[in-house]
Amino acid sequence: MNPWVIVVIAGLMETGWALGLKYSEGFTKLVPAAVTIVLALGSFYLLSVAMKSLPVGTAYAVWVGIGAVGTAIAAVFLFQEPVNLMRVMGVLLILAGIAALKFA
Repeated sequence: MNPWVIVVIAGLMETGWALGLKYSEGFTKLVPAAVTIVLALGSFYLLSVAMKSLPVGTAYAVWVGIGAVGTAIAAVFLFQEPVNLMRVMGVLLILAGIAALKFA
């Protein structure tokens, strides 16, 4: 499988485990806590697989960026976090950084 596809999947899993941290309420809810742990382990594993062929700095930064953007967007819908110009600009800057690293 293409290592970039693997990084994207790992980044989406990172979004899932970041959201899972909120739902687990400090790991006091068993099912969300278990899902969070499984997603985190899967995300780390896939990132490590992708790093076999991608530069570590690039792969890690793209993974973190996907997770950060995905979490910020999902939080707006799931937790009614506010949307304002600064947040949108921040997300766009992260996306620009991901694109720059991918094509560098």
